Amino acid sequence: MLQAIRSDGMPLRTTRKAAEVLPFLEAFITRKEQQAREIEQVVERYEVKRMKEERAYQTMSSFRRMLSGKKPDHHLAVEYIHYVKKPMEQVRKLRAEIEQARQIMNDSKPGDDITFPEEFEDIFSS
Repeated sequence: MLQAIRSDGMPLRTTRKAAEVLPFLEAFITRKEQQAREIEQVVERYEVKRMKEERAYQTMSSFRRMLSGKKPDHHLAVEYIHYVKKPMEQVRKLRAEIEQARQIMNDSKPGDDITFPEEFEDIFSS
């Protein structure tokens, strides 16, 4: 019997047959991979936009630079945290969930009872 563990270290009690769970896990993995790709695309678009802004600023004459101004570094740092760092943390969490689901799929046979994490409960309730 496979047994997943919650983040607080306690085992979960939700158990289902593997044959019943595997199709849902495949859909879950597909959905989470799509979410991760979308987040990565948003981050990439932000980085491209930021590079274009920086290039445009560098090509300005010194007089125009003086008049236009540049975002202070601390503003850029906050933007980076908001648009890059936190979304990439989300992607890492999604990848961990995907890996956990794949491990459950790979380690189980259709007749096994599977105990799975609470975050997977939503895919079985619909």
